[in-house]
Amino acid sequence: MANLNVAVIGPNDYAKDLGKKGTASDITLYDLKQGTDTVTLIEPTKYPDRLAPLFYAVSMADRALVVVEAINAQLGECIVMLQCAGVKRGYIILRNYLTADQLAPVIKGTVLEAYQLVEDDKTALRQMLLEEARGLPVPDDQTRGAVPIDHFFNVKGVGTVILGYVTHGRIEKHDELKVLPTDRKALVRSIQKHDDDFDDAVRGDRVGLALKNIDVEQLDRGYVLTADDRVKSDAKVTAEAELVNYWKTPLKEGMVLHLGHWMQFLGARVEAVKDSGDFRRPTVTLALDKPVVHPPGSRAVLMYLEGGKLRVAGSLLLP
Repeated sequence: MANLNVAVIGPNDYAKDLGKKGTASDITLYDLKQGTDTVTLIEPTKYPDRLAPLFYAVSMADRALVVVEAINAQLGECIVMLQCAGVKRGYIILRNYLTADQLAPVIKGTVLEAYQLVEDDKTALRQMLLEEARGLPVPDDQTRGAVPIDHFFNVKGVGTVILGYVTHGRIEKHDELKVLPTDRKALVRSIQKHDDDFDDAVRGDRVGLALKNIDVEQLDRGYVLTADDRVKSDAKVTAEAELVNYWKTPLKEGMVLHLGHWMQFLGARVEAVKDSGDFRRPTVTLALDKPVVHPPGSRAVLMYLEGGKLRVAGSLLLP
């Protein structure tokens, strides 16, 4: 059984007729299940007032479903976020009599050029997504996995429970996992996927983990559970950034950006900037409010919350 994670970018509550509503906060999750085929739909509920929910939804996704009601600055920001996060596959629904010809120049040169145009038919959408999930290969990666935490709470009679998704590798029942960026460890008491109990979980799975040896007061969104020794925590990073073509001004020392990676949305002050004449390809040094947890070479998104209509600046590969 492989799970398909889909960011639903469009009017709020669009996904309510596609799946069963689950956890709701600044993002809302919906479950779609048929036999062993499962789809997790993620809506950025508090977007566009806040940029973080859009990043969280896109960061968790293997695919995106983009519902276009108007060609405007908000759509542009969503396109740039999907581009910077590298969500290369997805679907587009056009509403309000918009045509593919009208959208084409807006998405030219972006990942959305490869997205499939589909009809605004909820029944057909459900079946299409389930069929796509059914066709996914079940990952057979035996390496240690990682689970970024997006929600956590105490359940009476169970104890500490976290919700998250497996970014890579495998998580097994009774694993002892590091809780990064802290020095704590937690034992996996049980694993649930879409309300069913399992002995393990693999890349792409949406999981609820019951934990031992840690309290909810010791957790935070963005913390990562892992036994993968490659995953590390850095309070300062130096990396080559790639700013989007729509970004008009160079990064400068002292700017306060935000760095997004997995379920982390971290304040990042620019300490140094160097470029070779192209300000959109600088090498930047960022001092972070909190350590960023990541494996080497993973993609992060750079955001500037004072950017007006475009708050997504670009991306970088973490060292």
